[in-house]
Amino acid sequence: MTHSTFDFENSSGRALSGVLERGDGPVRAWAVFAHCFTCDKTSLAATRVSRALAAQGIGVLRFDFTGLGESEGEFGKGLSGDIQDVVCAAEAMAAAGMPPQLLVGHSFGGAAVLAAAGALDGIKAVAVIGTPFDAEHVLTHIDPALKDVPAGQRVPVEIGGRAFELGADFVRDIQGQNQKTRIENLGRALLVLHSPVDEIVSIDNASGIFLAARHPKSFVSLDHANHLLTRKADSDYAASVVAAWAGRYLDFAAEVAEAPVQGVRVEETGAGKFQVRVVTPSTTFLADEPVSVGGLDSGPSPYELLSAGLGACTAMTCRLYADRKKWPLERVVVEVGHTAKTASERDRFMRKIAFQGGLDEAQHGRLLEIADRCPVHRTLAESATIETERLPDDQPDAGVETSPEDHVHRMQEVCEEANGG
Repeated sequence: MTHSTFDFENSSGRALSGVLERGDGPVRAWAVFAHCFTCDKTSLAATRVSRALAAQGIGVLRFDFTGLGESEGEFGKGLSGDIQDVVCAAEAMAAAGMPPQLLVGHSFGGAAVLAAAGALDGIKAVAVIGTPFDAEHVLTHIDPALKDVPAGQRVPVEIGGRAFELGADFVRDIQGQNQKTRIENLGRALLVLHSPVDEIVSIDNASGIFLAARHPKSFVSLDHANHLLTRKADSDYAASVVAAWAGRYLDFAAEVAEAPVQGVRVEETGAGKFQVRVVTPSTTFLADEPVSVGGLDSGPSPYELLSAGLGACTAMTCRLYADRKKWPLERVVVEVGHTAKTASERDRFMRKIAFQGGLDEAQHGRLLEIADRCPVHRTLAESATIETERLPDDQPDAGVETSPEDHVHRMQEVCEEANGG
């Protein structure tokens, strides 16, 4: 499971904070998750449902509404502000090459996605969890005195044990929403999930949404679940139902059967500008670039991978040599930094090594010499030949081989050479 930061702007130019969740395999479709009233993207429901969907091939953006969590701006603009935030989130994802087809909303976030879907042509399905039928339902959980606040003023209120400031404009916005008409005209597949024992938003709300909606529509009971889905089993079940249901309505990217990898295969994921998926015979991970240069920061950069190769080879070679000498080396720690070349300077790798254990100064010094002989160090310091040829489009793995045994053999040669000195 991988996740990365995905920030974007709301309609007022404020920065909203988001997190993209992906599974270990390719993303077959994208979704936006809208959290509950006064919650944020780190709520149990937002986190667990998003990750469970990602594990089933649906990548998810969960984000903080304006003024909540790590997002900028002023909280309390009513449902209208949340609707615009969902629209901005979906548009930002589409601009980054990850167009969402599914909107998922929890509680009041469900009201937001029901309303936002009409403004997003690419949305094919909407799933709501514990969602109120009428936006005014949220006012039942707020100090009734808020309705008497003069226009333009904001007063402190407590919601769920947390302090906020709301004003009469919030109340007017909520009272001016016509959710029934929006649900009737949704025009997308709808899934309603609700617990019959929900004490915050009663099951009657689910009935209202379901009856107002037109087909295709589905209802699933979240038996025994509480409103916030605090039990992992409940959030996982909700996610599995959403994923299975959505498969009927979303345009899933076709799964491609992957041939066994002999060397290393790198392929674009289609997410963001730079993100690639790296496949080796033993593992799979993402590589990317930082957000500052247009990436998603979802994995190590190419030079970080190169630095990691130098650090790993250094540690392995020193370990092999110390074991042969039967030295009391307990642990090797290597830190590697990289500075790009300039007009007058070559690329520079800065390596710091710590040898932990009961070693004397002579042994420390010898291991530092061995570090300079590790195979990757020699490759970087001396040179390498890189041959490039075009692969057939239908054979992405043809003809590329690498031998891990060769690397181990080269480390052993280093140690054997050093033993003579």
